Amino acid sequence: MAKQPMLKFVKIDRDMPEKRNADTRREDFDEIYAEFAAAKAAEQASRCSQCGVPYCQTHCPLHNNIPDWLRLTATGRLEEAYATSQATNTFPEICGRICPQDRLCEGNCVIEQSGHGTVTIGAVEKYITDTAWEKGWVKPNAPRQERSESVGIIGAGPGGLAAADMLRKAGVQVTVYDRYDRAGGLLTYGIPGFKLEKDVVMRRNQLLAEGGVKFVMNCNIGVDISFEDIRAKHDAIIIATGVYKSRDLAMPGSGATGIVKAIDFLTASNRVANFGDSVPEYEDGTYNAEGKNVVVIGGGDTAMDCVRTSIRQGANSVKCLYRRDRANMPGSQREVQNAEEEGVVFEWLSAPKGFTDADGNVAGVMVQKMRLGQPDASGRQAPEVIEGADYVEDADLVIKALGFEPEDLPTLWDQPNLPVTRWGTIKAEFRTGATNLDGVYAVGDIVRGASLVVWAIKDGRDCAEAILDRFNVKAAIAAE
Repeated sequence: MAKQPMLKFVKIDRDMPEKRNADTRREDFDEIYAEFAAAKAAEQASRCSQCGVPYCQTHCPLHNNIPDWLRLTATGRLEEAYATSQATNTFPEICGRICPQDRLCEGNCVIEQSGHGTVTIGAVEKYITDTAWEKGWVKPNAPRQERSESVGIIGAGPGGLAAADMLRKAGVQVTVYDRYDRAGGLLTYGIPGFKLEKDVVMRRNQLLAEGGVKFVMNCNIGVDISFEDIRAKHDAIIIATGVYKSRDLAMPGSGATGIVKAIDFLTASNRVANFGDSVPEYEDGTYNAEGKNVVVIGGGDTAMDCVRTSIRQGANSVKCLYRRDRANMPGSQREVQNAEEEGVVFEWLSAPKGFTDADGNVAGVMVQKMRLGQPDASGRQAPEVIEGADYVEDADLVIKALGFEPEDLPTLWDQPNLPVTRWGTIKAEFRTGATNLDGVYAVGDIVRGASLVVWAIKDGRDCAEAILDRFNVKAAIAAE
């Protein structure tokens, strides 16, 4: 009788790849987790219970066939595991690194619910695809037939690139336009290297280029080329710009020097630390935390990126202010733990009410202590001010990580008929991304608001399928 390769969660405990010592990792921007060895990846994959209703798959936005590629990994069939993973996810090695698995697949693992500890799905996903790259199994798209239809994609983030990948596989001509000098969007300039090393993103960009995707970089729509001109060049347009407008704080002292936006801080750091670019605002100290008392305002994943980046830049101290408690913060609990290990101090139930300055430079944050009251419209307990508990937190650098909003695209692009919601996001059909402008689609954060990379990937893939249906590509392939 053949030996059962799975269901080993009773005998084998959950085990993550080794995490580098905090004192060591705070000195560089390298990823903090080591790679699984083949035997360890197979061992951890074998813990999967192969349950009849895989909640891990259900709670993955891409509905990745997780039980199947875990079984293939456990039995040493890695190339098949990669093919299964890649079938539903354009960037599995990226999702394996940055997805909040604790809130998605792993958080809904059946054996986690039974008290045995979840399968380390993200680490195995990362291992499978990194091995595929190492073994040469990852190949550029080679469509069976080139087609005449052309699609222009505005935005080279995960949503736009996922759509580009799907469309090129079908032979559609694809051009991606982006305002930055490197493709990848927040994968390149927003997420720090200690969570996602940049060669992982750059090799995907290169693969897309080798597969025939054309990139037009340093291209600002509405300035370098009009939206109408792009629309005239292509049979369909996908808007995948993301949301880059930072939410702000309108309170006393907010104009002091040394109060900066999270996206500007992270972009400068990524350019310097990961690409060796010369960034004047980093060199003059504007976006450099070295030797400073840093206060980050916010409790999401962007705030976690900022506090951990500040530590690596050599800050004297790093504190994070969040108006709710630890249990109610939107950021990953795993990231909070990593930050605390590295020396970040979290000031829970604390909110800014203004800033102090010395000769125009920020000197402190005026903090008001909070308590949680009745649930608000979202169902979360609303923070309430505790009167008489205010204090001042010393700060030489304050980073605002309060989330992002969409830019006013109808105005910036001179497109008054581009449909937007009252929040400024683009109105588009669920699943297809189609807008009420003929041949114009929108995907990712510019439709959803600030969200997860994995949702942008799903939107891009779904939109590509809708465009292929528009071009009757599936019917044409079936008739060949």
